[in-house]
Amino acid sequence: MLTEEKVIELLGSIKDPYLHKSVVDSGSIRELKIKEGYVGLKLGLAHTGTPEQMQLQQQIVQVLKNAGVESVGLRFEKREDIQTDGQQQEAQQQPGTPSLLSENSKTEFIAIASGKGGVGKSTVSVNLAVALARLGKKVGLIDADIYGFSVPDMMGIQERPKVKGDRIFPVERFGVKVISMAFFVEDNAPVIWRGPMLGKMLMNFFSEVEWGDLDYVLLDLPPGTGDVALDVHKMLPSCKEVIVTTPHATAAFVAARAGTMAIKTNHQVLGIVENMSYFQSETTGEKEYVFGKDGGKRLAEELKVPLLGQIPLGQPKIDEDDFAPSVYERTHPIGEHYINIAKTVIEKTK
Repeated sequence: MLTEEKVIELLGSIKDPYLHKSVVDSGSIRELKIKEGYVGLKLGLAHTGTPEQMQLQQQIVQVLKNAGVESVGLRFEKREDIQTDGQQQEAQQQPGTPSLLSENSKTEFIAIASGKGGVGKSTVSVNLAVALARLGKKVGLIDADIYGFSVPDMMGIQERPKVKGDRIFPVERFGVKVISMAFFVEDNAPVIWRGPMLGKMLMNFFSEVEWGDLDYVLLDLPPGTGDVALDVHKMLPSCKEVIVTTPHATAAFVAARAGTMAIKTNHQVLGIVENMSYFQSETTGEKEYVFGKDGGKRLAEELKVPLLGQIPLGQPKIDEDDFAPSVYERTHPIGEHYINIAKTVIEKTK
């Protein structure tokens, strides 16, 4: 088992990104806890929620795991006891690099929303993004469900984004560029943050990530109408939305709140995706409406928007050599449903 002295020695090789001294010499380490196989650290930085913090986080985890630590817990807080010069302020976008949020951006933003959890919103986000890419579009996907991030796992993504200078480069899979809070936490740790911190991280996903030229950015929103959804509505005044529900009457009733919120904040609702619409027997072809029927249709009528598609219950074919547990092949019957929805989305956003 590592001692506190050994951990301090290991961290002595890692520099504070703003003070250019080791995190030990700069006084950045605020707390240190050691248990069998686990090291917990709290660090103070001049600026938090930045690419520099993320790069520092990865360096610390790598050094400690190379020394035999099984699990690393990291927390960061903003230091008020130091000042940095102009070159050490929070990372700003490189001159000449177009921002997704600039007035000249031609990228279409589409938020995937739901009234409640458990309706398959993230599954719809992932497969709609992949379907758009299969139709030749340049697509980014932001896992904005910061408390319940799941997109990298659903897409079978194992690697993490690369950080070069003050820019983060998203991970690409199935032709979709992906960024998620999951990349910046250790061992599926919970995110215990207040609303303003979430909003800042979300803004970093827009402004500090090197997205390149994109046709679409999809945002997998948290369920409901909480802080992150409100932040998205403020950051992206021209964002469009797809509302996901199941056929169940209560799920559709709750989803109406998300749709109403979008309409009240002048966001265009492209339509409704009804997920888990029915189960179809491969043997007989008979459909069973396990969760009721027509909830999505009624919701579409209430919001006066189209029903984009009805996705049946199913599971993708699992390929152990190309593992992606939630992505349907293009030729899979459910994959074809997503292609049709993507075609409709493209038509409605021309």
